[in-house]
Amino acid sequence: MVSKLGAALGVASIAGLAGLLWFATRPPPLVVQGEVSADRVDVSPRVSGRVAQLNADVGDTVKQGTVIAQLESPQLVAATLATQAALAVARADLDRVNSTRPEVIEAHKAEVRAADADVVLYLSDKDRQSKLAETNAVPQARLEQSSRNLESALRAREAAQANLDLAVAGASKEERALAVTKVEQAEATLNQQQTDVKELTLLAPIDGQVTTRIAELGENFSAGAPLYSIVDIAHPWFTFNLREDLLKGLKVGDSLSVLVPALKNATVNARVTVINAQGQYATWRATRATGDFDLRTFEVRAEPVDPTDGLRPGMSAILSWSRPER
Repeated sequence: MVSKLGAALGVASIAGLAGLLWFATRPPPLVVQGEVSADRVDVSPRVSGRVAQLNADVGDTVKQGTVIAQLESPQLVAATLATQAALAVARADLDRVNSTRPEVIEAHKAEVRAADADVVLYLSDKDRQSKLAETNAVPQARLEQSSRNLESALRAREAAQANLDLAVAGASKEERALAVTKVEQAEATLNQQQTDVKELTLLAPIDGQVTTRIAELGENFSAGAPLYSIVDIAHPWFTFNLREDLLKGLKVGDSLSVLVPALKNATVNARVTVINAQGQYATWRATRATGDFDLRTFEVRAEPVDPTDGLRPGMSAILSWSRPER
């Protein structure tokens, strides 16, 4: 009986020692250091201009839609005025093409009436000459002359009527189309220039804090050159770089506990939102002699589940990551 008890105690002691040995030789969790980041927007003008006014400085908190800078461009303003004048000319020409002065129409009507009177006169003369020719009272040449006069009067009346119709109808459809196109072209140019003038006023695209101000009063900036950088500090997120063999099936939506030293080692609960492979520059190259293979590095992003006071971009973030079992 005593021997059986001793054997049981011996087995228990061996198991305990094995457990202690396993814990002693177990590799510690992998400490992964990342940082707090946030979306940043570089504010730049769409058109060239000179800085006339600055309403924000580094450290200022701005609201979306707030005017943070005003540029000026005398050349653009002058071009806009010139285009406005060109548009007025194009519209006036369109009005001219689409209408005829009443005085012109009345003048053409008078020409038609005069042509009608000539036709009546020469028609009457021809009838008279025809009757006289039947009695041989006038020579044949006189009858032919009256016929030519009547024909000429008829053609003159047709011409006068055509001129009247043209005056009433106005310009041709081709001239109208050309005049309309000129107006549309001037309107499009003016609209573009007015849009460019509006772009001289720079608005904050997001709520955030100004972290960089490059602009100075009086400086000229070309289109696309950044004047400010604004960071959305109200919505920070964590970013870590993990080798692919350490991911262990991590997926979007998983929970992480992140330690932030700057907040007195506060632990922040976060949710994985992005897992992206880094470029080839972030590939860990294996030594072929060991028979291993290349491993890519992945960026893991996680957003805090709840708002955390004091969490700012640039702070360190510590993640205890258990090593995969071999």
